[in-house]
Amino acid sequence: MWSATDTQMMSRAIMLARRGSYTTRPNPNVGCVIVDSDGAIVGEGWHIRAGGPHAELHALRQAGDKARGATAYVTLEPCSHYGRTPPCAKALIEHGLKRVVVAMTDPNPEVAGRGIKLLQDAGIEVQSGLLESDARSLNPGFLSRMERKRPYVRVKLAASLDGKTALANGESKWITGPEARRDVQRLRAQSCALITGIGTVLSDDPSLNVRHAELGGLGNSLAEAELIQPVRVVLDSNCRISPKAKLFGIESPIILVSATPYEPELLKALPHFVSTLVLPAGDGCIDLAALLTHLGQSCNLVLVEAGAKLAGSFVEQALCDELVLYQAPKILGCHGRDLLQLPDYQTMDAIPSLTLMDERRLGQDRRFVFRLAAA
Repeated sequence: MWSATDTQMMSRAIMLARRGSYTTRPNPNVGCVIVDSDGAIVGEGWHIRAGGPHAELHALRQAGDKARGATAYVTLEPCSHYGRTPPCAKALIEHGLKRVVVAMTDPNPEVAGRGIKLLQDAGIEVQSGLLESDARSLNPGFLSRMERKRPYVRVKLAASLDGKTALANGESKWITGPEARRDVQRLRAQSCALITGIGTVLSDDPSLNVRHAELGGLGNSLAEAELIQPVRVVLDSNCRISPKAKLFGIESPIILVSATPYEPELLKALPHFVSTLVLPAGDGCIDLAALLTHLGQSCNLVLVEAGAKLAGSFVEQALCDELVLYQAPKILGCHGRDLLQLPDYQTMDAIPSLTLMDERRLGQDRRFVFRLAAA
């Protein structure tokens, strides 16, 4: 069904789509390549940022009149509705495309096959499913939000060889080296929201922002002004946060999540970019499923950077899709702090099922990415 040219061009479109990984949210990453009847690329583009032209429009502008009679390779079904930009399916029709190859249909209810039908009704040949799994891997967060009504959840962990996150006295700077810490900054930059617990805020007083100077090579291609800071979400069920916390010193959105409303005096002392959310709690812990449902209204990908109890709760409740573990060549000893707080499993078939998706070296450390089957 697919020619070598088809596969090559869709691979190119997928590569282009990845260039928007840090700037398109909450929109998906999309790439487009337009090829004339001689097999030459006449236009290409990718979705650069939310609110800006979609990938197809960038490619069509580059192709100009050469788009007539050509084939477009698009990683996601062209949109059929008016949002902040006009429908891409309509633009492809107006430019006289002969054929459109789509990697996957769009799960967004506002599209969901309507873009393909619009093209077909205009007499354009449409084929879909080419490199679909690769196209899906571009947008785990967007697909999760559309299909499950909640974000894709990554839990980030850093540990020693013996599975400890800190010494018994809490000292943990630094378990991992600079390369691993730069990689964490890139994870933050990809995320719509960053979740932590009040325990981490009280003990470490973190800022929880993306620091452009620590992005390494990525910082050379991504200007500081282009960075979209993740929403910082602090789970504070008993309203213990101090207005003097360091995270309030950086102006970017913060959501304080509690089980009861904060005192008016505290709210008056907080900056304008801080909002609050009251959610149900059981045993003193915020309802994590309810939290993800709330974040799923606008967030694609969520990163959890928290202590063993909160991180373990995401795993135990099957709300974690991916574990990102940075392992350092250090041994902290049996009295060090544990990686995850989990139940006392009694049988092997009761433990979480993990699939290793990626393993690589970062300086002296190693990074492991696991997919959790239960999620």
